[in-house]
Amino acid sequence: MKILSGIQPSGQLHIGNYFGMMQTMIAHMESDELYVFIVDLHALTSVRERDKLANGTLEAAADFLALGLDPDKCTFWVQSDVPEVCELTWVLSTLAPMGLIERCHSYKDKVAKGIAASHGLFSYPVLMAADILLYQAERVPVGKDQKQHLEVARDLAIKFNNEYGQTFVVPEPAIDESTAIVPGLDGQKMSKSYGNTIPIFMEGKELKKRVMAIETDATPVDAPKDPDKCNLYKIMKLFASKERMAEIHGLYVGGGAAYGYLKLELLELLNEKFGAARKKKAELLGDPAMLRAILGKGRDKAREKAIVTLDLVRDRVGLKY
Repeated sequence: MKILSGIQPSGQLHIGNYFGMMQTMIAHMESDELYVFIVDLHALTSVRERDKLANGTLEAAADFLALGLDPDKCTFWVQSDVPEVCELTWVLSTLAPMGLIERCHSYKDKVAKGIAASHGLFSYPVLMAADILLYQAERVPVGKDQKQHLEVARDLAIKFNNEYGQTFVVPEPAIDESTAIVPGLDGQKMSKSYGNTIPIFMEGKELKKRVMAIETDATPVDAPKDPDKCNLYKIMKLFASKERMAEIHGLYVGGGAAYGYLKLELLELLNEKFGAARKKKAELLGDPAMLRAILGKGRDKAREKAIVTLDLVRDRVGLKY
């Protein structure tokens, strides 16, 4: 099965990225045809500093590789290295009904959070559709917040197929309900744009400060607490064993859950989970030429697939004469 997903190089990757997409994608390496890409064109909607985007792209590549992605077992590339995606975006945009794009909540949400309104931000779902359809992806791991955008991709694939003949695979979403929305420090969805993240590769005092900043209520230690309403509890579930979570659950409902001690335990679990990856990332960033070579090979593999699809699209719509 063809599995595809991407991630923006718009800041430090966080545990929401890891559990929402990265862990799932890496797990597909052995059993599926896997496509993983760094979506730098999408990042232009919010990142305007040249060096921040360029360096962020290399850093995102190092992040994936450090966490276990094997470029020999998948296609791993940078979005802008495959120009065919821009042409397909335009073709799809001529079919995309305004009402379909206007109904996407992400645009309004991001503008409300302070991201500058732009045509690129508004038409983001069409570029995302092109990312998916260009490689004939069958399944796309997404968080609940991105499911609507995947529906746009499905709608455009069906519309194109109906008008021009069978061309695109209609993709299906893959949502892990247990990790679809990882809560941030403030209880909202963890997001770089909200400033409420726990970065994967953060260490030392900075990491401890983030963990200790997880918002909790003022219920006394000995008083019973509702674990389902606690941010800290939800994040702990991602890292602690089932046996340990059963113990922690008992402390919540029976009284005895001390938030400060639990945060320190979470800090230890974070270091255990990502300690080796942090060292590997430092090694990778020390050799940017190697990173560029890996991404170059991925670009060639991705373009080989993209050219086939775009050639078919051009023929279908009449751009081949």
